[in-house]
Amino acid sequence: MKNDKIKKPFELVGLGGTFDHLHDGHRLLLKTAAKLGDHVAIALATDKLLKNKLYRDKLESYKNREKNLSIYLENELNLLRDSYTIIPLNEPFGIAITEPKLEAHVSSLETYEVSIKINEERNKNGLPPMILIIIPIVNDSEGKKLSSTDIRSLLK
Repeated sequence: MKNDKIKKPFELVGLGGTFDHLHDGHRLLLKTAAKLGDHVAIALATDKLLKNKLYRDKLESYKNREKNLSIYLENELNLLRDSYTIIPLNEPFGIAITEPKLEAHVSSLETYEVSIKINEERNKNGLPPMILIIIPIVNDSEGKKLSSTDIRSLLK
């Protein structure tokens, strides 16, 4: 019997963010995208885009965030290197508003409004809308929303 790769619902799924101090909320976002797409495009915010972030001095470098994403995707989600792409994100929407092959976008309940704006921009650009997949907000052990900003605020 032939052991074919299981076809996922979408060929190309996208998501974006800072992915600073990778936490369980990020992991759920990435895991969801990996389950749904044959290929996952991750737009990773650059220093240019993050210049006004709170506790900016505690932000992990782009290179470190990129490395941590790759480690998680390959070692924890068992993705092959050719099944995901990490793309520098220099402006809020990135390739999501220009890539016609992008079929779905994964975001959190906290950031889903950005997904809606992306689809509006895609429409203006004559592109089909993406299917929007919204994951719940992930809380910490005290019931508070996990947040990279909160993690940075606690760093010395």
